[in-house]
Amino acid sequence: MCLDFPEAGEVEAWGDPTYRVRNKIFAMEKGAGTEVWLKAEPGVQQALVDSDPACYFVPPYVGHKGWVGARLDADLDWEELADLIEQSYRLIAPKRLAAKLNSAGVSAPEKPLLGPIDEL
Repeated sequence: MCLDFPEAGEVEAWGDPTYRVRNKIFAMEKGAGTEVWLKAEPGVQQALVDSDPACYFVPPYVGHKGWVGARLDADLDWEELADLIEQSYRLIAPKRLAAKLNSAGVSAPEKPLLGPIDEL
C-alpha cells in the first residue's frame, strides 16, 4: 500500500523497511512486519488508541510527535489502515505531490479522514 503513492520508495533503516517520499518517512514497518507506524493529524493518535487498543498504540521514539502504531496481526480494518497511510503520506509529501493524488482520481478530504470516536 505504501508504494502506491507518487515518488514513494522503500529504504531500510534501523533494520526495518521505511516508506519515504523525497527521503521523508511517512510510514515505518516494525516488529518483523507485524506493525506499521504512521504520522497522524493532531488528536487522531489518541482517538485510535482509545477506540481500539488491541489494534492501535503509541509507538516508542515517535509517539510523542503524534505518530500512531497499528498491529497488522490484530483484527484490523484494512480500509481504515489504507486511509491512515494516505493521510500520513499527505502530511509528509510536498503539496505538489499530494495534489497528484487528486489528479489521479483520489479526492482530497474535505474533513479529517477519521471522524469522532463513535465513527471509528
